[in-house]
Amino acid sequence: MWQKRFEGRVWKYGDHVNTDVIFPGKYTYTLARGPELAAHALEDLDPEFARSVRPGDIIVAGVNWGCGSSREQAVTCLVEAGVQVIVAASFSRIYYRNAVNNGLLPIVCPAAVRAVEKGERIVVDLEQHEIVCRKGRFAFAPLSPALREILEAGGLIPMLRARLAGG
Repeated sequence: MWQKRFEGRVWKYGDHVNTDVIFPGKYTYTLARGPELAAHALEDLDPEFARSVRPGDIIVAGVNWGCGSSREQAVTCLVEAGVQVIVAASFSRIYYRNAVNNGLLPIVCPAAVRAVEKGERIVVDLEQHEIVCRKGRFAFAPLSPALREILEAGGLIPMLRARLAGG
C-alpha cells in the first residue's frame, strides 16, 4: 500500500555499493523471489542486515548506490526484506530504474545522507518533500507525476497489468 509518509530505522552504507554486494551474483540463477532473496541481501557487506532488517526499515547510502550489473535481484531482495525506501546521495541510473520498476522508492538527498546516523529513526515525507532526522529537516525534489503513478501502483509491472485489465 502506497504511503505519503515513511518512517523507519536506518541502515547506513557508504559510496559505490555495487549490485554484487547488495545481492551476491552467485545466487542470481539459483534463487527465486521471496524469503530466499531477502536472506542474502547485503550478506557480504553487512551480515547482520538479513537477520535483523524489519519491514519499513530505510537504507541510507552514499554516492552511486547500485552501480555494477543490471541485476534486478539487487532491488527485489531489499523489497522482499521489507525495505520501502532508499535515500542516497546518488544512484546508478539502472539501479534507480529497477527500483522504480519494482516499487522501491529511491530518494536523492545528499544533505540528509550526511546528517543521518545508523540506527536512528527517520521520516521520509512525500507531501512535504523532506527527510526528518535528529539533525534537522532536509528537502528533496518532489516526485514527478509519472514516477509517483508507477510507485503508487507498486511498480511498473503492477501498473501495466492494472491498465491492461482495465483497472
